[in-house]
Amino acid sequence: MKFVTGLFRSMHVLTAVFFAMAALMLIIIAVRMGWQAFGGELDSSAAQSIIEAVGLLAAAVVALQIAETIVEEEVVRDADISAPTRVRRFLSRFFVVVVVALAIEGLVATFKAIHDDMAHLPYAASILASTALLLTAWGAFVYFNRSAEELEPEAMQEAKGEDSKLQ
Repeated sequence: MKFVTGLFRSMHVLTAVFFAMAALMLIIIAVRMGWQAFGGELDSSAAQSIIEAVGLLAAAVVALQIAETIVEEEVVRDADISAPTRVRRFLSRFFVVVVVALAIEGLVATFKAIHDDMAHLPYAASILASTALLLTAWGAFVYFNRSAEELEPEAMQEAKGEDSKLQ
């Protein structure tokens, strides 16, 4: 059984490395786009390039956060994600980054639609509306999960104890 656990831990590390490499590539591409925008004429196409670079940076932050969450939850803590407290904390770490990234992407899409083609504005609005719906669902999940945590206060203490592994 220890072999299988070690194999899964290695796969988690490898997955986290791939997410980090993807984030690094997105950062490099965003920097290159930004540099080209600064090097050219400062006009609306340069603004579009900067806005798209911001969207890429938001995606890079999501990839880095996923990598960090995988390493902390699955490798360092080696946590069993079955207790309500652990599930809420794991999903909350993930959703906060996803919601922020989607909101930024929605704003980028809005700016792009306004400057390029207003026919794309409904797509940008759907991204923002979906982000709001996701945020609402996440809030409901946290609210309902809290009552489950009150039934198992020892799970909260155990989860807090696992945090010491990260310090």
